[in-house]
Amino acid sequence: MIETTLLLAALAASQGQALEIVLPDEPGLAAATIEWNGRTAAFAHAGSQWLALVGVDLEAEPGTHDLKINVRFADARTEVRTEEVEVAAGTFPTTQLEVEPRYVELSVEDAARAAREDRTIAAIYATTTPERLWRGPFAVPLEGVDGGRNFGHRRVFNGEPRAPHSGTDLEAETGTPVRAANRGRVVLCQNLFFSGNAVFLDHGMGVYSVYLHLSRIQVNEGDVVERGAVVGLAGATGRVTGPHLHWGVRVLGARVDPFTLLSLGSE
Repeated sequence: MIETTLLLAALAASQGQALEIVLPDEPGLAAATIEWNGRTAAFAHAGSQWLALVGVDLEAEPGTHDLKINVRFADARTEVRTEEVEVAAGTFPTTQLEVEPRYVELSVEDAARAAREDRTIAAIYATTTPERLWRGPFAVPLEGVDGGRNFGHRRVFNGEPRAPHSGTDLEAETGTPVRAANRGRVVLCQNLFFSGNAVFLDHGMGVYSVYLHLSRIQVNEGDVVERGAVVGLAGATGRVTGPHLHWGVRVLGARVDPFTLLSLGSE
């Protein structure tokens, strides 16, 4: 029977949580993939085990969800193993915010721009790089910061309800160095309508991290950066109420609290 290691040391998780799945290195095991929430990703071979990361989206339906693991052995044998993950509802308050009116009542031009950018971002998140690019544990992108705020909060801008907050906001003065949470490839760095100056990192195996509202971008698309490398400087560009860093993480398309990723991927 498969042994499965999750952040909570049980087959249970809350909305918005990242999970690490550990598969022991059985004799003859040649490859394994995981299927979760309509997405598929490969396990990475790491020493005496195989690792994969999955995420429970912040709006995932509470209840029992199936997690499927497909294994292939060197002698061509294959097996399908299924585990159940019990998803619990999270607690996400509502936050009232006041921003520039142009970010709430969009002009025709701004609406078209935002729609184009949404399509670009969706295409990025739909791509699963098969190899693992990250190395060791993930880290907070701001030195001396050990907590964030408002992940999953239902946001109301100028009295208008909007989508829940898919990342966590970290307090930072303009010009504060923003560092890569782990090794990854820069897949997008540009000014976006809502997000301001933005950097997107692909860490492989369906794991992405984003750094938004930067005052300056200091990397180029295609760069491979190491954990701790400065990718930009904190700022207040885009739809903001003041300078800060929005740090977001997607795992196989799921919006997860970045701080649930910190104890995972340690091999």
